[in-house]
Amino acid sequence: MSKVIVITGASAGIGAVLAKMLAARGEQLMLAARSAKELNQLARSCGRDTFAFTTDVTRRQDVNRLRDEALRTFDHVDVWINNAGRGITRNVLELTDDDIDQMISINVKSALYGMQAIIPHFQECGTGHLINVSSMLGRIPFATFRSAYNASKSALNALTANLRMDLRAEYPNIHVSLVMPGAVSTGFAGNALHAPEDTSPVPFGQTPEQVALAMIDLIDNPRAEVYTNPTVQLEQVKRYFSDVALFEEDMRR
Repeated sequence: MSKVIVITGASAGIGAVLAKMLAARGEQLMLAARSAKELNQLARSCGRDTFAFTTDVTRRQDVNRLRDEALRTFDHVDVWINNAGRGITRNVLELTDDDIDQMISINVKSALYGMQAIIPHFQECGTGHLINVSSMLGRIPFATFRSAYNASKSALNALTANLRMDLRAEYPNIHVSLVMPGAVSTGFAGNALHAPEDTSPVPFGQTPEQVALAMIDLIDNPRAEVYTNPTVQLEQVKRYFSDVALFEEDMRR
């Protein structure tokens, strides 16, 4: 049976690839992003069960309208994916107030708005699946030029875990999941705040298709956390938390 799935940040990158893959297997989709032209083109390419709704996820009222539009169109939502996000290319001592505000607004508050918009619907239904797309850098902040991005994703990790614990006892059929990609070959680096004009390709990066496949498996088999490249990422996590100083020295070298 097909699922109704809402995806934010769907006009490009991982979100767009995920939308195409989900549409191909017959899911019903509501896609959201600020880029209306690209979003509408994507929705048309996905087929008649995919709809676009132009949304600025940094505005709570926009996120609430997205939820209302999804419910008006489909009557219910099975899966809500907070995928919108943006990076930064600036070290800690260079950060401005505006840098911090943008990273929190785009990467944390937008997901919070999504959680607060859709979870009451899931509670009414007694079931549902919320997926927050974070980053490996929210757990191991070894790319220091991502600074405030790393911090914002750490905050998102904590909010996700707290929400899951809040719901666990009374709503065991509402799943709250965190997805942590590593390096991914998309336009993310070039779209980061303060990104240099000449952005090199991502070394050893996963393709967005690989990340999307991991997310589809998560939809089919809900669990708390997913590293999209577990072979590499889990080893790094173990090394980092077993000896932070040694890990940082290795990174410096």
